[in-house]
Amino acid sequence: MGKTILDYSLVPLGLVIMVAYHIWLLYRVMKHPTKTVIGINAINRRFWVRAMMEDVSKNGVLAVQTLRNNIMASTVLASTAIMLSSLIAVLMSSGSGNKSPRSFVFGDRSELGLSVKFFSILVCFLVAFLLNVQSIRYYSHASILINVPFKKMCLNHRHQHLSTEYVARSVNRGSYFWSLGLRAFYFSFPLFLWIFGPIPMFLSCFFPGFLALFP
Repeated sequence: MGKTILDYSLVPLGLVIMVAYHIWLLYRVMKHPTKTVIGINAINRRFWVRAMMEDVSKNGVLAVQTLRNNIMASTVLASTAIMLSSLIAVLMSSGSGNKSPRSFVFGDRSELGLSVKFFSILVCFLVAFLLNVQSIRYYSHASILINVPFKKMCLNHRHQHLSTEYVARSVNRGSYFWSLGLRAFYFSFPLFLWIFGPIPMFLSCFFPGFLALFP
């Protein structure tokens, strides 16, 4: 019973630490964007979109190639996430986790506890997959819109500004979803260590916080 209490105390505390960090980071990005890497990158991406759309005939290939590289990065993460999700689903259905040595596990060793751990990891990978798919969606839209010659089609400067801002928002949203998908992978790391007990899981909750500093 004493070992089980650790799962009910350390695991929620570790999750609270990770969630609190991301809430604080979201506040910093929303209120003080120039003091975060995410905010600075978002501002620079807006400038980049405007620079690319100033001369579509000259910068069109560079813009599409850059967005294509981002699509490839999101595709790799999405493929990895769905592959790991399939692996976790196979482990849950086959029950092979029950054959693993439990002498290394300090905490809840019940079959239900192991299923909860695997399911938590599965949810993280599925969320990472969906977020990266959304990232691919926005990058694909932006790769088409960034080559539209707005200056030739519309002489109204106000409409040109709205067009470049719309494309910049699409690029930024793609980047935001990519960062969120990457952070879903970060969340899965402590949950994976939870298989070996609540203490490694709690200690590892501080590690994704440092990794998340680099989006």
